[in-house]
Amino acid sequence: MSGTEAPVLLHTAGRAAHITLNRPKALNALNHEMVRRIDAALTTWEHDPSVETVVITGAGERGLCAGGDIRAVHDDARNGDGTASAAFWRDEYHLNARIARYPKPYVAVMDGIVMGGGVGVSAHGSVRVVTERSRIAMPETGIGFVPDVGGTHLLALAPGELGTHLALNGTQIGAADALLCGLADHYVPSTSLRHLVDDLADLPVRDVLARHVRPSPPGELAGRREWIDTCYAADTVEEIIHRLLAQGGPDAKEAAETLLAKSPTSLKVTLVAMRRARRLGPLERVLDQEYRVSCATLSTADLVEGIRAQVIDKDRNPHWSPARLAEVTDADVERFFAPLGDRELGLAGPDAATEVAW
Repeated sequence: MSGTEAPVLLHTAGRAAHITLNRPKALNALNHEMVRRIDAALTTWEHDPSVETVVITGAGERGLCAGGDIRAVHDDARNGDGTASAAFWRDEYHLNARIARYPKPYVAVMDGIVMGGGVGVSAHGSVRVVTERSRIAMPETGIGFVPDVGGTHLLALAPGELGTHLALNGTQIGAADALLCGLADHYVPSTSLRHLVDDLADLPVRDVLARHVRPSPPGELAGRREWIDTCYAADTVEEIIHRLLAQGGPDAKEAAETLLAKSPTSLKVTLVAMRRARRLGPLERVLDQEYRVSCATLSTADLVEGIRAQVIDKDRNPHWSPARLAEVTDADVERFFAPLGDRELGLAGPDAATEVAW
């Protein structure tokens, strides 16, 4: 494999070390090898005094990263025993936690598409840059999955019920809304990105940001806060949809229709995961919970069916099982949060293991 064919490119320039996700034809989707390479590089650079800053970007023109390699997850869930996916998530979630605690500035250039696993390797960083081209989302409920990679932690911290809305609907947001929701820190026009990255070779991050950060164009969520906060504060997905339809506005109606097309099981599990994430506190404890949920999805029909419909066959017509929200019981939801015994992720330590099930 030549250097340019490697799925992750690594290099240093001056005081900055660079990670480039390099699967542009797959929108830089993360696989297990990429996670391992990133983690190994972070280990090396953490102990290298010549490296003062780490920068992550994506190859190609379309975005940083569209998520995890869900084709591989589909094949593992359908034809395998799920161990490959569980091993991938284990290392991926450890990487997410590591990025959040990295002792050097970690600059994530969130240009273009940043979804799912792409959020995990960027939005936990200490410096998160968005542009007018940024399209950020956690779209998991549309493939029979649940927001992971620390996504429920990040979204639970968003103002009001904005995070619940984004988690359930999988809505794509731009720069201003990412800033509002706490998924990003700074807006930089895409035309300035090359200069920003180049300047990091010679200057401290603070000085580089002062050169290139600009006010972001306006977003959409701030003007929708009132009905989002009212509708998504409900205790059940059914009541959320009822409130959205009763609200009467076209945006709320569209949100309700979007929810009705998602996996009923994924919606109910996601709502519980979000509510619990608010109580769990630190990222590590939420990742422990997400690992339980993710592993549980491997034995569901919806994960395989959702990926088939959206990615494999692309007919956009998933047949969910159960097909209706009313058919998903509390017991069905609770099993996603069941302890895994010696297979726990264990990021929060043994003392916290029993508390994840709050």
